Amino acid sequence: MFGNIGWGEMLVLLIAALVILGPERLPGAIRWVTQALRQVRDYASGATQQLKDELGPEFEDLRQPISEISKLRGMNPRTVITKHLFDGDDSFLTSAFDGLTGEHPATNGHNGQPVTPPPAPTAQPYRNKPLKSGEVPPIDPDAT
Repeated sequence: MFGNIGWGEMLVLLIAALVILGPERLPGAIRWVTQALRQVRDYASGATQQLKDELGPEFEDLRQPISEISKLRGMNPRTVITKHLFDGDDSFLTSAFDGLTGEHPATNGHNGQPVTPPPAPTAQPYRNKPLKSGEVPPIDPDAT
C-alpha cells in the first residue's frame, strides 16, 4: 500500500506528527492508524476470498487481464526492446553500456582497449549526394 514511500518520507511524516500532535497523543495516533490499516487490509483480503469463493475457477480468468495490466505498468523502452527483439535477454544492452558503469573512461570495459572518440562534427553546407563510409553527417547549429 505504501510501497512508494521511502524511509526519508516516513521520518518526515513522523516528525510532523510529533510536532502537530505532541508526544502525549502521538502513541495513541500511531496505534489508531495501524489498527485502521490492519482493518482495511483484512477487509480487502476478505473481499478477495469472498470473490474466489463465489466465482470459483472463473476468478483466475478475471485476474489474468489485471496481472497483464500490472506487467504493462513496469514497461519502459528498455524492457520493451529486450522483450520483443531479444526475447527477454538484455545481455546485449548491458554489454553495450558497460563503459558507462564507472570503469576507466579511456577503455571500453571489455578488454581494456582504448576507446577512440568519434570525430568532431564540422559544419558543412547541405549536400544532395550520399555520405561516404565513416563520413559525419552535416549538422545545422541553428536547427539544434
